[in-house]
Amino acid sequence: MFAILLSAGNALLGFVLRSVIAKFFLYFALYFFVTEAVSFLQSSGVFPSAAALSSAFGSIGADAWYFLDLFGFSTGAPMIVSAFVTRFVIRRLPVIG
Repeated sequence: MFAILLSAGNALLGFVLRSVIAKFFLYFALYFFVTEAVSFLQSSGVFPSAAALSSAFGSIGADAWYFLDLFGFSTGAPMIVSAFVTRFVIRRLPVIG
């Protein structure tokens, strides 16, 4: 009976060490890398700043803003941009994409 319990405990311990803990550290490392990479890219100026975007949208005339508001541009554009960024990040992860 002791041999059966020892074998079951050994199998359970092997499963936990091989899959659960290893995947935890792998996913933590991927999460840490992605968050630090995004913050580094934001600070280095690769992504446009809010001031640059506001000045770009400030040059649009009132007649064009009427149609943009009519079509819901202020709601749809951030959704589209965030979807593209999410797709880009997911495809760059070697485990998921």
